Amino acid sequence: MNLALIAGAGRLPATLAAALAGRDWRAWHLEGFAPEGLASVPFRVETLGSLIATLRAEGVSEVCFAGRIARPELNPSALDMATVPLVPRMMQALGQGDDAALRTVIAFFEEAGLRIVAPQDLAPGLLDVPNVGAPSERDRADIARAVAVHRALAPLDVGQGCVVARGQVLAVEAMPGTDWMLESLGRIEGRPGGGVLYKAAKAGQDRRIDMATIGPETVTRAAQAGLAGIAVAAGDVLVLDPDALRHRLAATGLFLAPA
Repeated sequence: MNLALIAGAGRLPATLAAALAGRDWRAWHLEGFAPEGLASVPFRVETLGSLIATLRAEGVSEVCFAGRIARPELNPSALDMATVPLVPRMMQALGQGDDAALRTVIAFFEEAGLRIVAPQDLAPGLLDVPNVGAPSERDRADIARAVAVHRALAPLDVGQGCVVARGQVLAVEAMPGTDWMLESLGRIEGRPGGGVLYKAAKAGQDRRIDMATIGPETVTRAAQAGLAGIAVAAGDVLVLDPDALRHRLAATGLFLAPA
């Protein structure tokens, strides 16, 4: 086996697995964040050191992280001996932002001689964003505003998306994620109609991990929120099930545009 897939929740791991024909690989997932439609072996953060040792013993040379996880709680009583030496750095990382925590985890794997590869390196088609529909002039102004807001917030390690309508910032993505952000729009009284969901990587983000994604469900939730469309930064967002995405865009009348 030469590739280990560290899978998280959502459809990305199964989508990626479909592109791995001919590769010798196996999947693991952090307990509590099993992927959809993909068989994988669970592990706990308290046994991370043992997982890394297992990968090395099984001849793994490359590791790919794909899917959503939340920051786990560390139970000291569940630590195994292989993970104890990592604890000081793990505790420091868990007290920082998401990017810092992920960089620390990556460092553990790289220090063991394992190469981290990005999902888009294994399946370049994930970066192909369909250009569907045409934003209005008002939409384009909202996109420009969203890009400016995202760039201003990116150094704070807040999130990968925001929603703008008629120049007003309605929501900024944080830990609960895009779905929660879009659902929350329904609770805003007197909000302006229309609006745009914008998604992009954070400034300085390691694009090998934690890439933003969009898929058919993103379109459905954006339509339910009353938005006019979606804009993404080219090369920053992974696209799941592009054919279904196009059909959903056509059915809802939303646009999808590069920004």
